[in-house]
Amino acid sequence: QVHLVESGGGSVQAGGSLRLSCSFNGYTYNMAWFRQVPGNEREGVAAISPSGGVTSYTDSVKGRFTISRDNAKNTLYLQMNSLKPEDTGTYYCAASITSRPYYQIESLRESAYNTWGQGTQVTVSS
Repeated sequence: QVHLVESGGGSVQAGGSLRLSCSFNGYTYNMAWFRQVPGNEREGVAAISPSGGVTSYTDSVKGRFTISRDNAKNTLYLQMNSLKPEDTGTYYCAASITSRPYYQIESLRESAYNTWGQGTQVTVSS
């Protein structure tokens, strides 16, 4: 069974940066970062194909966040720059451990993933 463990969350002022990491202990295919604020549905933030060659972002983070992966280190990253208070939330790492094509249209949907981490909190103050 593949496990995902997030790290790197914390508190930062608006305009600051954080880098989230997600370590995994087995083979994964498509991967993504989601975030959730209490009372809201989980939102897809960024996704990446197995090789890292294709990425997707939700509109609100384009130009500020970068998703990447190092398969040799079994680690997924999310570099978050120019953080805003609305980026506050619990960030979850997600993976598909079954082979499926990478489709941009579904890459930020929860249904595309079958393995989830426990989450890491990000708080951005104004």
